[in-house]
Amino acid sequence: MKLSLRGIVFSALMAAILVIFGYISIPLGFSPVPITLQTLAVMLAGGLLGPLYGFLSIALVVVLTGLGFPLLHGTGGLGVLLGPTGGYVIMWPFAALLMGLLLSKVEIRGIKGFLMAFIIIELFGSLLNYVTGVPWLAYRFSMSLSDAMIQGFYPYIIGDLIKAIFATIIIAPVRIVYPPSRLTGHMHSNVVKAS
Repeated sequence: MKLSLRGIVFSALMAAILVIFGYISIPLGFSPVPITLQTLAVMLAGGLLGPLYGFLSIALVVVLTGLGFPLLHGTGGLGVLLGPTGGYVIMWPFAALLMGLLLSKVEIRGIKGFLMAFIIIELFGSLLNYVTGVPWLAYRFSMSLSDAMIQGFYPYIIGDLIKAIFATIIIAPVRIVYPPSRLTGHMHSNVVKAS
């Protein structure tokens, strides 16, 4: 696997966006899971950078947070990954990976392409995160799965839907002009020959 300098730079930029979006947080009094823009960053990473760099950009934040860097809501350490939102956070890199893979199979032109892109972004950038997030929340707080759905799923559906629409509006036109291979520098060889 050969990484391009441009791909690494864009991955670092997307990782920084994820960290910044973590500071935009609205706590809900009845739930330990706040409303944030972090899933929007995950959607943008997978949609704009493709599977490899989308995964790397988000995984970088998750790994560094686990190592103690205060990157998620200004906190870090394994306690963050094992906390109430840990189930969501662990899925983020895989959400970006799957989104990038599936979007590469879609021709994002016209209404049909836009709708297909939106469905992929909503399913894998939003709903997939709940597959691990809700059961972990239930386990972590010793609550029933139905209570975990009330505290960790239902209040966020509309917000995630809006984020998926917004992400699609950004991703669709950018991918037409700058597909991930071009954006990350993998369209052509990056080897510089000495004259």
